[in-house]
Amino acid sequence: MVNHELARIFNEVAGFLDARRVAFKPFAYRRAAMVLDGLDEDAAEIYSRGGLKALEDIPGVGQSIAEKIEEYLKKGKIDYYEKLKRQLPVDLGEITSIQGLGPRRAKLLYRELGIRTIEDLEKKARAHKIAGLPGFGEKSESAILSGIEFHKHSVGRSLLGEMLPYAEELVARLKELSEIERVDIAGSLRRRKETIGDIDLLATLADGGGLAAKRVMDYFTSMPGVRKIWGKGDTKSSVALEGGFNADIRVLPQKTYGAALQYFTGSKEHNIALRRMAQEKNLKLSEYGLFAGKELVAGETEEGVYKYLGMQWIPPELREDSGEIAAALAGKLPRIIGYDGLRGDLHCHSDWDGGENSIIDIVRAAQKNGYSYAGIADHTKFLRIENGLDEAALQKRNVEIDKINDLLEKEGGGFLVLKGCEANIMPDGSIDIDDAALAKLDYVIAGVHSSMKMDKEKMTRRIITAIENKNVDIISHPTGRLLKRRDGYEIDFEAVCAAAARTGTALEVNSYPDRLDLDDQHIRYARSKGVKMVIDTDAHDIRHLKFARYGIAQARRGWAEPEDILNTLPAKELLGKLKKY
Repeated sequence: MVNHELARIFNEVAGFLDARRVAFKPFAYRRAAMVLDGLDEDAAEIYSRGGLKALEDIPGVGQSIAEKIEEYLKKGKIDYYEKLKRQLPVDLGEITSIQGLGPRRAKLLYRELGIRTIEDLEKKARAHKIAGLPGFGEKSESAILSGIEFHKHSVGRSLLGEMLPYAEELVARLKELSEIERVDIAGSLRRRKETIGDIDLLATLADGGGLAAKRVMDYFTSMPGVRKIWGKGDTKSSVALEGGFNADIRVLPQKTYGAALQYFTGSKEHNIALRRMAQEKNLKLSEYGLFAGKELVAGETEEGVYKYLGMQWIPPELREDSGEIAAALAGKLPRIIGYDGLRGDLHCHSDWDGGENSIIDIVRAAQKNGYSYAGIADHTKFLRIENGLDEAALQKRNVEIDKINDLLEKEGGGFLVLKGCEANIMPDGSIDIDDAALAKLDYVIAGVHSSMKMDKEKMTRRIITAIENKNVDIISHPTGRLLKRRDGYEIDFEAVCAAAARTGTALEVNSYPDRLDLDDQHIRYARSKGVKMVIDTDAHDIRHLKFARYGIAQARRGWAEPEDILNTLPAKELLGKLKKY
């Protein structure tokens, strides 16, 4: 659980160093932060097993950063980080969460106007003190105020990709207790919402006794990473965790556990509709069970509750009162994609464009993930900051892929590396690399990475022009949003879907935790129009391949079935579905 906090600190250290225009070091700290955030094992456990040397063995963690991790594990703080904060006393993480404000601009705002916090920033922007600063203007000032409003709506919520690993670690720890019979994640986290308020856990005991419940509460409130106890009772406790999350646990009797799990999973709207339907059948449904008069008729399992009400069990991701109850009553719920439903990932960045790993490393990681193919989709030349490849470099990379495929063929097993790219959609809708180079690839992903403030009509035309390019197969992160940082750009999504359906172009469900783009409503609309999609991770490190589950969750929330998602298909069938226009 300490990994997330260390990643946050190292990202802020990188920001402070950026503000001072220090070369190279910021990259090292950001790389270490990314690696720590993706580790399956807690840094504290690694250190307890092998000390400083074990920390240095973590990829991307050299001696200096390992020593800082050790310092944090021993002292709860890092002196170097505290010194940087004293030198630039700005809430850098908060300020730079506003779109368009990086560390250097944050430093300028502090130096010129004494801005330390979001509150300071809003006051100065509303007083029109920012527009006159070097590098700013009236549009910048207006954009800052818009960004602050967006921030206000996001505050207090964490990304699914941040919260779920924490919750799963809590569950794993609790399952080690002999007193625990069963423990489950509930709430919006079980429904896999994009952002989560807190962690809700439910448990039932092996013996059901009060002493066992007390031991569970004692353990929960004293676990490593607990910063504050909000409340501690006989069957419920609430704590604040070091990652900035709150977590609750409830201990419940086995005979009503299913009803409680259904109730505390939500959503509120789904529960209200379900209770209303129960009342129409002269039944009463609550967290304590489903009752006919005073008789408990269902409650031990969720499945039993839904079955007694005359419907299919509804997967948690669908429980938003958006038609799922009527579908379940009719036995017509979608056969939504499973979490093991993908056969490959088409959006992996290699070290050719600045990613962390070689193509062969990506292959081995994809094989371990159970995939039968991996698509290498390196950036093309417009994105110089991402070492985008020009036509010549793309061809050289293709030669390497051919050699790796020859090796894989000799090994057997049928694994295939696909040649792709993530090209850039220019403001006029053209692609930043020659059609001749694109035509040599197995597939082409294209996405918007610049000029995102275009008006709705122009942005829609821009994307549709790219869709109509005969070489473009997939549109990446189609709305351009970044969760908790910026809204998507303005587009006519219905028009985009119409063009995608007409040309056979797929839309991406980008699984990266701060994107999850498309959202669930867009997915549901796209599939209703026959638009095919792919679920990709946009991985810049092999550890990111595990992000696929977040995209799958998003697709499930959008009612997507396996046939809606192209990379549920074997490679040859997938390729046969592409380039149909």
